[in-house]
Amino acid sequence: MAGTLTKSPLAPAFFPDLPPVDGVMFATVAAGVRYSGRTDVMLAKLAAGTSIAGVFTKSTTRAAPVLDCQAKLGGDTAAPAAILVNSGNANAFTGKNGQASVTAICDAVSSACDVPVNRVFTSSTGVIGEPLAHERITENLAVLNDSQDASAIEAAAQAIMTTDTFAKGAHQTVQIDGKNVQIVGIAKGSGMIAPDMATMLVYIFTDAVFEQSALQFLVAEISDRTFNCITVDSDTSTSDTVLMAATGASGIDAADNQNFADALHTLMLDLAQQVVRDGEGATKLVEVCVTGAVDDKIARTHALAIANSPLVKTAIAGEDPNWGRIVMAIGKSGAPADRDLISISFGDVNVATKGWVNPDYVEANAAALMKKQKIDITVDLGMGDGTATVWTCDLTHGYIEINADYRS
Repeated sequence: MAGTLTKSPLAPAFFPDLPPVDGVMFATVAAGVRYSGRTDVMLAKLAAGTSIAGVFTKSTTRAAPVLDCQAKLGGDTAAPAAILVNSGNANAFTGKNGQASVTAICDAVSSACDVPVNRVFTSSTGVIGEPLAHERITENLAVLNDSQDASAIEAAAQAIMTTDTFAKGAHQTVQIDGKNVQIVGIAKGSGMIAPDMATMLVYIFTDAVFEQSALQFLVAEISDRTFNCITVDSDTSTSDTVLMAATGASGIDAADNQNFADALHTLMLDLAQQVVRDGEGATKLVEVCVTGAVDDKIARTHALAIANSPLVKTAIAGEDPNWGRIVMAIGKSGAPADRDLISISFGDVNVATKGWVNPDYVEANAAALMKKQKIDITVDLGMGDGTATVWTCDLTHGYIEINADYRS
């Protein structure tokens, strides 16, 4: 199905020029896992000494590749490593077949690439509940190993797409001790997107030096402020994975460097917002900011209630500034709120103040804002200092069309 969809109107104009990262190479192949006429498997090889961190879906039905990756984190980093990703089949809810496929793929990668099996990380994305024809992947490993190229990251981003309408990439350069350190990342994701990751795969690479535990802490902390703050449809996938690899090739230790952490946050937020911009059927990017909550956790609950409301999202699709639906979403969240303290704005247009419509509110002004591709919704609960920001998209007929035909 990927490759047949109209490109999202919110897509970037072009895929960014991502520089090579020392210690990382890529290759792709059209293995025919599900799709025909397009690449659907990517292999990244990582130099010896690479530290790998990851965060994953919290789904109780998570897929075999996710469980395998989780079990392998934190091991010895002395040997080379590899990441293999296939699209078209999620290898999820496939019983013992799921782990058998993971084992077969990891063993084959280990043999073909001379990488210890406990340093092979796999991901699968696509249809749930169908056994993965892993032999289509393993029989192509010699080709994947022999065609490795440090500059093939854009091809890797294309190979991992499913219902995505564009490949997603981002890049940051950080100067530490007078030397440039590179961070590059690719992602896929379009539907089944909600906090606790999503049907989202993300791979980030840097040539900085990191101990695994320090990298793990940083990736988990920033993911909570980026990837776990996006939602397309409130559905959490079985396959969500974010892996970050630090090759150490630059010789620069970035574990305690705030500039590196800030750059990584910028990159991860960029990729997260690209996923929302490619939300299935999306025509508008929506930022929901809640302030004045009792605490940040409660602010986040309210923000997600607004962002996940089908009534709010369809109103945005229809360019209708129906702020009553925002009031509804706040009320249904179950988190503390006081009706008579709530203020609501669309962009710079204040529509309601302290529980009542603003007497100066002119709906035509808000309606004009709703025609933009980026919609900002701000809610002040007037109860404390808690804040949260989440990102979502509108809900259109396109979402129904894509998902009604997903397995066709």
